[in-house]
Amino acid sequence: MQRLKKLIQPLSIILAIATLASCGTIPPAATGPDTNTVKTPEPNTASSPVSDTAAAPAKDTQDAAPRDTYIVQPGDVLTISVWREKDLQGELAVRPDGGINFPLAGDIIVAGKTIEQIQKDVAAKLTKYVPDPVVTASVKQSQGNKIYVVGKVNKPGEFASNRTIDVMQALSMAGGPNPYAAVNKIKIIRRVDGEQKIFYFKYSRVEKGEDLEQNIILQGGDIVVVP
Repeated sequence: MQRLKKLIQPLSIILAIATLASCGTIPPAATGPDTNTVKTPEPNTASSPVSDTAAAPAKDTQDAAPRDTYIVQPGDVLTISVWREKDLQGELAVRPDGGINFPLAGDIIVAGKTIEQIQKDVAAKLTKYVPDPVVTASVKQSQGNKIYVVGKVNKPGEFASNRTIDVMQALSMAGGPNPYAAVNKIKIIRRVDGEQKIFYFKYSRVEKGEDLEQNIILQGGDIVVVP
């Protein structure tokens, strides 16, 4: 009888375990981490900072300042000729009203114009009489390009030039300001179409290389006043 009990007891234990397993009550054995699964870090969506480097200096577009073109003034003497036309040449003084009278072309206003413009104007007038005229003009005497410097300078007066000059050059021709001059209150008076315009000039600023736009090209008849 005891022997039968010993055989039944292990069998009952096995049946009990099988029953519990079928009911899902036995916790599964603990398993280690799945080495095949790697957690991918989230990509860094923040954009990398852009380096704030200074821009390269802009290239100076004015590597060489253009040569100033002479403007014809009343009182100038011009030489005008037409190629292969001996009768169409001569020296002409520009009248106070700015005009000249050229054979066949008639009356032409030349004051305030460049030599190139005058050549084109004369050629346009002559096309009625001369096919494809080739006109050459030049300034023989620039008596009309007179600048006046008055006030507290060492040599005030009238200055004629056969080229364009700026304010600093005109002051130099007048011997420069004297010790009593108010050099930062210089004025340039210009008559335009019967009206007078005033341009201001601060000597000390230009002398230091600053505000160079004040150092304008003067025109015939301009008056530089140094108080």
